[in-house]
Amino acid sequence: MNDFFSTIRKHQAQNLPFVIYSKPNSSSIFALLQQNDTLYTVSDYSEKGFVFASFDEKQLILIPEEESKIISAEQTKVDFDFNETEDLTFDLEAKTQYEDLVSKGIEAIKNDEFKKVVLSRSEKIDFADFDFVITFKRLIHLYPTTFSYCFFHPQIGLWMGATPEQLLKASGNVFETTALAGTQKATLETEISWQQKEKDEQQYVTDFIVKRLREVASSVVVTEPYSIKAGSIWHIKTDISGVLNDNSTLEEVIDTLHPTPAVCGLPKKKAKAFIIENENYDRTFYTGFLGELNSSFANKTVSSDLFVNLRSMQIHDGKAILYMGCGITKESIPEKEWEESVNKSMTMKRVLNIKKNNSSC
Repeated sequence: MNDFFSTIRKHQAQNLPFVIYSKPNSSSIFALLQQNDTLYTVSDYSEKGFVFASFDEKQLILIPEEESKIISAEQTKVDFDFNETEDLTFDLEAKTQYEDLVSKGIEAIKNDEFKKVVLSRSEKIDFADFDFVITFKRLIHLYPTTFSYCFFHPQIGLWMGATPEQLLKASGNVFETTALAGTQKATLETEISWQQKEKDEQQYVTDFIVKRLREVASSVVVTEPYSIKAGSIWHIKTDISGVLNDNSTLEEVIDTLHPTPAVCGLPKKKAKAFIIENENYDRTFYTGFLGELNSSFANKTVSSDLFVNLRSMQIHDGKAILYMGCGITKESIPEKEWEESVNKSMTMKRVLNIKKNNSSC
């Protein structure tokens, strides 16, 4: 384990691109260490490697398998000492701006412009002595059920995250995906109760994905919705799987799914236009997607395993830029949506604020 991370540190010291990641409920950690500083991109999704795509898909960055040294390790136990404290400080101006944005979204929904829109914000946190290895270890320790990653390219920057949402898993013409929506902060209660607003929001996502997939698939199977915990947040999740048509391509399927209503809205084009016009900042890679593209190093068969870039942050000039968004429907209450965004920000804040106790790594 120490050798694994010391190899990555030496690679990063040369300012060369790399990605480290761990899949949900897996003890394995993989890293692709690109051996040059070229900015490679995806052109038709036939490429092999690790893809890092922006929300608008204008940036489809690739760390190619054939240009990288690929290493792996098994996680060892790490003990962290941290306080589960509430984040009671916030920027009143940011709160007002976000609640105004949500109010504008609700008004547009009531005017029948769209059914749902996902509105997001960013937050900057100053810190000193950031260490990407320690932070990554905290990610996989705190959020073992998520896809945790650390991505770096000198022309893109450093991004980290722990996302609970899979965009697509595909091997041959067999595929799996999920519909994830609804948010509730975890409490000591064992029974989770969902309001109609969250149930409706999740159903919008499921209906959209299933309808679109039936255009490119010969069969689609849908489970009943169930509650799933990701860190300190509960979501409603539906599993969707099936078989693609013989003539369907990976590019078609990704274009069909991304961006889902869970990160954009419904109908997609109208919601996306509203986001671009009203959010007043560039999401870049937040709510984009990332993961293995036609890779064969983690499994014996060539497959793609892609995730939506949620619960993420960008590290830039001594600041962590955190990103969080909420699904807005006609039942939304602006202040509640602000509180939900604060809860989501804690996913990355916990990682940045943890004090290390001892480690066997």
